[in-house]
Formats: sequence, structure tokens, C-alpha cells
Amino acid sequence: MDHGQVGQEGGIALDAVRNISHIATLPEVTVKIIELVEDPGSSARDLHAMISTDPALTARMLKVVNSAFYGLPRQIASINRAVSLLGLNAVKNIAVAASLAKLFRGGDIGPDFNAHELWLHSCVTASTARIIAQGNRRNAVDEAFLAGLVHDVGILVELQHDRARFAEAIALAAAGRDLRECEREVLGEDHEAFGSALCEHWKFPSSLVWVAGHHHDPASVPQANRDLPMIVHVADRIAAEIAGGFSLDLQDGGISPEALDHLGIDQVTLEGIRAEASIAARDGGELLAAA
Repeated sequence: MDHGQVGQEGGIALDAVRNISHIATLPEVTVKIIELVEDPGSSARDLHAMISTDPALTARMLKVVNSAFYGLPRQIASINRAVSLLGLNAVKNIAVAASLAKLFRGGDIGPDFNAHELWLHSCVTASTARIIAQGNRRNAVDEAFLAGLVHDVGILVELQHDRARFAEAIALAAAGRDLRECEREVLGEDHEAFGSALCEHWKFPSSLVWVAGHHHDPASVPQANRDLPMIVHVADRIAAEIAGGFSLDLQDGGISPEALDHLGIDQVTLEGIRAEASIAARDGGELLAAA
């Protein structure tokens, strides 16, 4: 990854990431699972061997698999059985979601922000991004899911870095101002800059760094890297429409027509995506609680 090209942000975001211990160190098993997601040659045996080293993660995954979200006819007791019923890619996504979920706990700041609402929004964005990527056929659906899951992770950095100033930025935005403008004013950078810095620190693929850093302005990304930020930009706004969750950063308008044009999504296709995403999100409450 060309860190100089992708990471345009200044020192404030990088310093914040270095100084927070709660999320700066991603669990080793999560890093390995993400590498598996990126590797098309990975097998169910590889995934099972990796997950079995973390009994707590295995338990959380089985709770998700047995939730109403998947509606399986009987209880599943093993990761191997889950793979045979849901497919390797679905189970890899569950593994990433279950391992990231605990980062979104314990952040309640008054009536306008709590971390669970952000997790709800991130999960619905992930499933919507996956739907868009399936229709788009130019992008890997696993990568799109993961991109949706981590797109707003910079908000967690802000929360951990300076809770009082983050609360101030949230209060200003709740009064009707643009959240990113408030973040830059109060914290020195916005959540895109913090998210991009964290994804680089985690050594995520550059495609995810672009998403974390540019999901609000995907047209600013170089053409060759633009597909995934465009997908998440659209998914981000659809998720807020259909499922609520945290969306204080989306007061700056609707879906960019440029993003729809880039992805070849017309109004009929867009309504189809909304309908499919609504169905996917309907039982998502249990999925989120399980993770």
C-alpha cells in the first residue's frame, strides 16, 4: 500500500490512533480472518482452524448463526456445520463482524450518540454494500461488506481520543450543523481522517483505507480506487433511510447522483436495492445483539 498516496491526513489523526489502546490494537485473529476474506483460495478448514483458537469468538459466531437473521431450521453447534449451510463467505463475514462488534460497546453520550446505534448503522451499511456489489459485479461482495462495516470506525477513534470534545461536536451537529465541519472545528480532524488513520494502522487493504477516508466524498478518490467508496457512499445513505441507527453525519444531503451514475444504478435499480436491503435488515436486531 502506498501510505503517502492513501493517507493524506495530518498528524492529529495519526497521533490519536497511536495514543488509544482500546481499539488501536486489532485482535490478531481478526487480522487473520480479514486476510482470509481477501484470499479467494481460503478454505473452510483454514477458517475453522483460525476461529477455533478463540473460544469466545466461536461462541459469538454461533450465537449469530442461530439468530433469527438466518432463520435456520435447527440449532447449529459447529463452525463447520455453519459453513456447509451458509457458505464460506457468509461465515467469514460473520467472523469479522463478531470480532469487531466488541469495539462498539460502552460509548453512550446523551441522546444523540451511542455506540450501539453506530454498530446498527454499520451492519446495515455492510449488508447493503454487499447487495450493491452483487448487482454491480465489478466488486468482491466480501470486500464490500467489510468496507461497510468499518466505514465509520473513525467515530470510535474520536470517542476514545477525546470523549468531551467528541460530545461537544455531536451536540453542535445535533443542533443542525454538518458533523464533519463540527469535528474539524472541535477535534482538529473529521471522522474520515481518523478512520483512514486507524485502517492504515491496522494494515487494512488500501481499498478499505479509501472507504474510511472518503465515503462522504467518493468522487475525490482517484478513478482506479473509486468503486468501493462509491458503493459505501450509496449504502451508507440507504442504511440510514431504512434502519435508522446513527446518521448524524448524513445531514449533508442525499445520495450523490455522481455515485449512482458511476455504479450504473438507475431509479428502478435503486428502489430494488432499498427493498432488498430492508428485508436483510428486518431481523438485524437479533444479529446485532448476538454479535
